[in-house]
Amino acid sequence: MSAARPRDNRTAPPARPTGVTRDELEQAVRETLTRQVAEPRLLGADHADVAIRRARRAQRRRTAVGLALAAVTTVTASAGLTQLARDPSVPGPAVVVLGDPEDSGRSAPTPALPLPAPAEPAAVDLIVDDVLVTTAARQVRLTGVGAVERAQRSPDAGWLLVGTPTPAGRSLWVVRPNGVAQVLLAGAAEIALSRDARLVAWREGGELVKGSIVNNQVMTVARHSLPAGAAPVGFVGDEVLLRLHAQRGGHGVWDPVTGETTTEAGAGARHIYGVRPDGLVVGQVLAGTPGRPCLALLDPARALTVVRSGCGPALAGDGRGTVSPDGRWLLVNGEATALLVDLDRMEGAPVTRPAGPPLTGPAVWTADVAVHVVDGNRLARVDPEPVLAGQAVPTQPLAGVPADVRPLPVAGIGF
Repeated sequence: MSAARPRDNRTAPPARPTGVTRDELEQAVRETLTRQVAEPRLLGADHADVAIRRARRAQRRRTAVGLALAAVTTVTASAGLTQLARDPSVPGPAVVVLGDPEDSGRSAPTPALPLPAPAEPAAVDLIVDDVLVTTAARQVRLTGVGAVERAQRSPDAGWLLVGTPTPAGRSLWVVRPNGVAQVLLAGAAEIALSRDARLVAWREGGELVKGSIVNNQVMTVARHSLPAGAAPVGFVGDEVLLRLHAQRGGHGVWDPVTGETTTEAGAGARHIYGVRPDGLVVGQVLAGTPGRPCLALLDPARALTVVRSGCGPALAGDGRGTVSPDGRWLLVNGEATALLVDLDRMEGAPVTRPAGPPLTGPAVWTADVAVHVVDGNRLARVDPEPVLAGQAVPTQPLAGVPADVRPLPVAGIGF
């Protein structure tokens, strides 16, 4: 055995001393624990962290979608919602209904406006420029509607307005009592409304379309081709009265079920003034040689055949006139003044009385009084009983109407 190896197989003593004090041992343990905390072991998969990151990604996606929907809603509200409403049994494209028919809660701002008002409450609503003034002197701003040619009360509350012709055609608007305006039709060549404002007919290209107005929306009922130059002028029950030629006159009745048009025999009526509750059409025809303008009651069930006629008064050829709701009275232009005609007494020469200044624009009836604008700043009120008694037709001043603005009376009783 080598003398260098210790006995009993013991190894050589360590190179450094093995004597460690208690304080040194505690210090070594502290250093080891400190290194472990400073350099933690990475986990293979932290499930909590994964879940948190997934939740954050989902939240970001929901936020992005919400912002996109908000942008779409804003654009849609600015441009007007587009809805299609039609009877599925009727072929052809649906009627485009613009606006927001569900929005009945918004109110358009109607600030106090320095608009004219009659000395006493008017019998009908009036449109003055872009403001509608009710019989109660309430003012409704017609924002975005444009120039209006005809107006009447809507049975669904509010007003139906037919715009003047533009290069894009005519438009039909509904304005609610809270001032919200909505387009029902756009781009029509001609538009006619029934007296109760439940039916509408319009020419669209080479077709005539009939629709129903329900809950401030238009639903197509019928669509058929139409003779060139013909246009709707009114309703007889469910059928549509047509003007066959803008210049030559002549009228017919269009059946929306078959699409057929029944035309008058001979020269026919020059002008149509309205329809009585019994269905007879009040018009102007030519009689005698040379042709003399006469009043006539026409039967639409027999191709507008003349039932009764009267040639007493001298009638103007401008076609201005309107029939009372009960069908008894006709306010029509004569040669120098307006005339009030008793349609129930048409045998021979009809009973006729002068009825104030001539009509220079639309005239409308309430239940018993006709109203029209005179000289742009006065309202004429034609009451049949005083007129028959020989009394003058009273007029009401409209103070402050601009010279280039003509008030438009609204058919139907205001509120």
